[in-house]
Amino acid sequence: MDFLSDYYPYIKSLHVISIVAWMAGLFYLPRLFVHHTEQVEKGSDTDRLFQMMEYNLLRVIMNPAMFATWIFGLSLVFTPGIVDWSVGWPWVKALMVLGLTYFHHWLGRQRKELAAGSCTISGKTFRLMNEVPTVLLVILVFMVIARPF
Repeated sequence: MDFLSDYYPYIKSLHVISIVAWMAGLFYLPRLFVHHTEQVEKGSDTDRLFQMMEYNLLRVIMNPAMFATWIFGLSLVFTPGIVDWSVGWPWVKALMVLGLTYFHHWLGRQRKELAAGSCTISGKTFRLMNEVPTVLLVILVFMVIARPF
């Protein structure tokens, strides 16, 4: 595990880059869903365009970014002396990461339903859901930076 300590700044940098890419997708995909549900006629060329954009965002950007976030994050967790699990902040951070991961998979299910034409969620609900990653991110950042407990 000493090699993790040697490469700590690089692993942390890659972790932050991965988080930024993942969060960009978590913010943008629900917005695409809002416009897709409110302004696009099923079966139209625009419907196919939205489906392609949503698919590519999820599969090409968000999935690899989430995977990289987890890999580099776990590498940081296993770096000796970095995380003290006897305090509260790492547990809250872990819960926020699990929440973001659940939200990511929920978005994936919604994308499949939109593609199949069976999505029953309104644009208003997608607008509301668009706030979920923001709330989780705010809590996560305060846990990591301020470490309140």
